[in-house]
Amino acid sequence: MSIATVASRYAKSLIELAKEKNLVEEVYKDMVLFSRTASENRILMKVLGSPVVRHEKKLGILRGLFQDKVNPVSFSIFDIITRKNREAILDAIADEFIKQYDIYKGIQKATVISSTALTPEVRKQFIDSLTASTGKTIVLEEKTDDSLVGGYILRVGDKQVDASLKSQLNALKIRLVS
Repeated sequence: MSIATVASRYAKSLIELAKEKNLVEEVYKDMVLFSRTASENRILMKVLGSPVVRHEKKLGILRGLFQDKVNPVSFSIFDIITRKNREAILDAIADEFIKQYDIYKGIQKATVISSTALTPEVRKQFIDSLTASTGKTIVLEEKTDDSLVGGYILRVGDKQVDASLKSQLNALKIRLVS
């Protein structure tokens, strides 16, 4: 079974438990904390994935890092995963939980890349347009890339709209050369 499938199953179980206990927001914050900690400290994930380090030691590390900082429901998944010898996928479970939380809350993440920072008016136009087309609450991440010259690249889920001047110039160049 793939890591994504296993992570998805654990994340679904965790979100259902969090709903049942009315702790979805707290568990979400805990999973964000774990995901951020794991991405900022790859040594942690190497230790958790190491077959040389005993499972009791791994659980001890997780206790030291998270037990006093997270809700007991969140920590229970760490305990269960450690007992099942799947510590190496804890980051994938946390990431999958965050995705499922977004679905549960009707949140759609989008990224806009432009040559300059967006003005508040343009940001609002993007958010309003995406909200109207998706029917979801939009969380817009903004990035700048000087090489675009002008225009923007918009990514929503697995879709991308490239309205940058750079891509238009490249398309024109291809047409002229052909």
